[in-house]
Amino acid sequence: MSDQHTHQNFETRAIHAGNTADPLTGAVVPPIYQVSTYKQDGVGGLRGGYEYSRSANPTRTALEENLAALEGGRRGLAFASGLAAEDCLLRTLLAPGDHVVIPNDAYGGTFRLFAKVVERWGVDFSVANTSDIESVRGAVNDRTKLIWVETPSNPLLGITDIEAVAGVARQAGVKLVVDNTFASPYLQQPLALGADVVVHSLTKYMGGHSDVVGGALVTADEALGEELAYHQNAMGAVAGPFDSWIVLRGIKTLAVRMDRHSENAAKIVEMLTQHPKVTQVLYPGLPEHPGHEVAAKQMRSFGGMISFRVQGGEEAAVEVCNRARLFTLGESLGGVESLIEHPGRMTHASVAGSALEVPADLVRLSVGIENVDDLLADLRQALG
Repeated sequence: MSDQHTHQNFETRAIHAGNTADPLTGAVVPPIYQVSTYKQDGVGGLRGGYEYSRSANPTRTALEENLAALEGGRRGLAFASGLAAEDCLLRTLLAPGDHVVIPNDAYGGTFRLFAKVVERWGVDFSVANTSDIESVRGAVNDRTKLIWVETPSNPLLGITDIEAVAGVARQAGVKLVVDNTFASPYLQQPLALGADVVVHSLTKYMGGHSDVVGGALVTADEALGEELAYHQNAMGAVAGPFDSWIVLRGIKTLAVRMDRHSENAAKIVEMLTQHPKVTQVLYPGLPEHPGHEVAAKQMRSFGGMISFRVQGGEEAAVEVCNRARLFTLGESLGGVESLIEHPGRMTHASVAGSALEVPADLVRLSVGIENVDDLLADLRQALG
């Protein structure tokens, strides 16, 4: 992160970090450098260090500088997707015979990467309830290299005390990785709480408009950042210049969007907790949520993701999703428009039969920034 932005408030960093005016024209928005290669001034005479856009591209550089500034890190790296970022991280830090602790509630794609890809490579994993420090401590062994955390978790909205788990990681001599996608850096700063690496799906709140796919890694340590950058180039799953530009544009409004997501979600939670067909609401802003105090300590507010369970089991949950009209039935999350989905059949189908299997009667909401009265009316009619 540039020293220029160290002491600026988040909203200012979101708009200005990495977004320097174009030196040729003065354009206030970084150009889209839609280019594969760069003219050299003699062999090895690179202009600004650019030679080939897999290795570096000025638009991606602007995004990576912005990401580092927002997370308070030393190095940010942008990838073609969140899973591409995760893959680079795991193949950089792990080798056959190593072991990872993963959460018992996590994005289905992350679990699939561990269970169907990385495990075949000879890397073992154990599942722990990361909300329980003793569960995490008990899952660590002498082969463990990483502890992986999602908080809030997907889709059960569990909360992990990042600072406490960071203490376990330091004591064991392992690295702590935090997937910060649900919170975004506006609501939560894992590196400041002791994490070594932050993972993002830029597709979600960072882009914010359901029009781009991307991923990111941000590190607290410069040397680790360099090691990841080497593998990013060697493996090649980088964010393209146009996608980088789209994410940069989305980030500029991240703070105001997250405030509205959180405000709308709080009002929807209030309605759901009183609805006779809803048996449980999972949201860290509720005082009865087991992670409420930790979330209040480490988050600015509680975010726009809500999960709830309904009377009537799986078929009733599916029907709620099908009856929604303003809430769009679809996977993903974090856009300005509200989404509804059935995790068991959609985003988390890959964890069926595993320790991460989700309840069949669960519905997940990504609450957008529409007028909340319209969202409430739609949910009431969907619930029946």
